Amino acid sequence: MPPVLFRPSLRAVCVLLPALLAACSERTDDGPVVVSAIGGAPGMADPARSVLDPPARVLLDATAQGLVRFDAAGQIEPGVAERWSVIDNGMSYIFRLRDSEWPDGRTVSAGEVVRLLRRQLGPTSRNPLAPFLTAIDEIVEMTPEVIEIRLKRPRPDLLKLFAQPELAIFRLTAPGGSGPYRIVAQRGPVTRLRPAFDPSRAADNDVAKPPADATIKLIGERAAMAIARFRAELSDGVLGGGFSDWPIVLETRIPPISRRFDPAAGLFGLAITSRDGVLADPANRAAIARSVDRAGFTASISPEWATTTQLLPEQLDSAAPPALAPWTQALGPNDRTPRATIDAWRAANPGDIRVRVALPAGPGATILYGYVGAALQSLGITPERVGPDAPAELRLVDEVAPYDSARWYVARACQPCGGVAQIAIEAARDADSPRLRSQQIAAADAALASDVAFIPIARPLRWSLVSTRLKAWTGNTRAWHPLNHLRGDTN
Repeated sequence: MPPVLFRPSLRAVCVLLPALLAACSERTDDGPVVVSAIGGAPGMADPARSVLDPPARVLLDATAQGLVRFDAAGQIEPGVAERWSVIDNGMSYIFRLRDSEWPDGRTVSAGEVVRLLRRQLGPTSRNPLAPFLTAIDEIVEMTPEVIEIRLKRPRPDLLKLFAQPELAIFRLTAPGGSGPYRIVAQRGPVTRLRPAFDPSRAADNDVAKPPADATIKLIGERAAMAIARFRAELSDGVLGGGFSDWPIVLETRIPPISRRFDPAAGLFGLAITSRDGVLADPANRAAIARSVDRAGFTASISPEWATTTQLLPEQLDSAAPPALAPWTQALGPNDRTPRATIDAWRAANPGDIRVRVALPAGPGATILYGYVGAALQSLGITPERVGPDAPAELRLVDEVAPYDSARWYVARACQPCGGVAQIAIEAARDADSPRLRSQQIAAADAALASDVAFIPIARPLRWSLVSTRLKAWTGNTRAWHPLNHLRGDTN
């Protein structure tokens, strides 16, 4: 059994609790809602120029909504656009903008929205969603209140992409957006937010200063600090929890009713990021994939966390059910054991075999390294743990899918992949009909499974800590919880 090495993080909880209790006064139910988002300080970041960490995504979603946005259940609701229609057999989306204001009180215009969206999806943008929006042909202003997004190919999942924080209508000058919140003050990791005045939804008397319990104090901080704050009843919720931090929660006395999980859809597994040395041979990649004790690992984090050996969670928009890799089948009488496969390669390629595994920090990641390292060592491979952004041969992919298309899964699993899979992925992107697109996705899925380009382990584990004040918190496949949909009594 791999060692469980997470005591330093647990000690941090014990140290932080007295400090928090001494530094903070007890909250009252009529005060601001206090929410911790796991990560760094939640600063306003330009989604076209930087990759956002979780607190920055939460802040951007709260202050700069997109054309549409997600509600508490992960479904589409109006954002800057009050309504929309799809015409021309799915080749055109028409959005009518509602009355909304920038932080300085100026009205948001269609021309500004068009310009900002073009920038978000332009050739120099670092927006991680841009590669999945290549079907967009033009974004045009039709009237001062109406814009049109014209497509080269139909994309029924377009709205779910536009609801992501990375496509918020965000203005660089006097940074911000149209709400639903405004930044009142920022100091270190703490950002204070109040509801924005909404000219299209608010009654006249809503222009007055909002009550204290309608405001939010958003804190970006490490998981240990966020958990300690919640345990000390100094916050109402913790958002953005993942597998690596969950063992800390298990060592606290936070009641089970406050521990919530999302049925998150996405990828959790090891990408084969190098095809040199021992990983050049798909049989060796298969040997590693077969040797990982998935059930042991997930059970050590949470007994309810199910494993998987397939890339796609379900068929989705693929033309075929999820492909099963040959290594997932029972060994036949003529098949080699995984160790025999590696030994044969070693005989032809003498010398030490080392494989670097890129993982994030945290006790859960340490447990994962224990299981992956044990699998590699059982094959005579020396493992080395490195940071998440360091050069490595195996890299953990732990991501929630931004929309419900199998193309996202096959594209994210290709880091890199074989030529057959790559050609099919590109063909799916450029397909001019849903039928052809689904066929190419199925071909890519089958090629990735046969090529062992990705080692699936489970689906993403996402958790929150939720107090009784956050009555509207709802688990969803996006694992996304907008600040304006936590209480259930704010817009």
